[in-house]
Amino acid sequence: MQPKDSGKIPAETVRVAGAAFPKGSLAIRVRDELGPLFTDEGFADLFAARGRPAWSPGRLALVLVLQFVEGLTDRQAAEAVRARIDFKYALGLELDDPGFDFSVLSEFRDRLVEVDAGRRVLDGVLSAAREKGLLKTAGRARTDATHVLSSARELSWLEMVAETLRSALNALARAAGDWLAGIAEPDWFKHYATRAEDSRFPKAHAKRDAVGSRIGRDGTRLLAAVFATDAPPALRALAEVETLRQVWVQHFHPGWTAR
Repeated sequence: MQPKDSGKIPAETVRVAGAAFPKGSLAIRVRDELGPLFTDEGFADLFAARGRPAWSPGRLALVLVLQFVEGLTDRQAAEAVRARIDFKYALGLELDDPGFDFSVLSEFRDRLVEVDAGRRVLDGVLSAAREKGLLKTAGRARTDATHVLSSARELSWLEMVAETLRSALNALARAAGDWLAGIAEPDWFKHYATRAEDSRFPKAHAKRDAVGSRIGRDGTRLLAAVFATDAPPALRALAEVETLRQVWVQHFHPGWTAR
């Protein structure tokens, strides 16, 4: 299914959203007050050379705004489109619309970055949202297109590295649970017990940096333990451990090599 514009909200979606949210929600307010701003025509320059995306660019821009306001990763935003009634309302979707793969959002952001016109349209939408009190930031925090796009990339990166570490820990627990219990830090079980996509990361940039640093340190400690001379050699051959090593070399320790 490839919706082409937000258009009129389906009657059943309006009815169910009204019953589920009698006092409304932020997503519903965004649609009611800013809906006309999210048109495909505003993003026409983005697709003159590379072709139109499967999903309406106006809708995807609205998803980016909702994603920023709620502090969602790409996976979480795509899941909200599939599962949340107020997101269905905001996007003008039928209740059974399956949404899109989360990778569509990163592809759309790439196009916005490539074309100044796309960022200008998104800046206009964000400005209108601020004027209506739909975007609230502390102090002089920016809410321009550059900040919104950067925030989404940052959250998705945190999700990726956290899930990479969690997967490695789970694989090690299955292969050598007693060994892992002997080297694990006490807070690892708290931080990495659930899938990263089921977690909410902080909205403040400084706190996100702290989370990223903590994940980096934890992964580094785990790799050091796995590649220590007294660790079971078979653990180094686990696919999840090799993925962890490759991701950490790329994002945390470019010069690190296993011994």
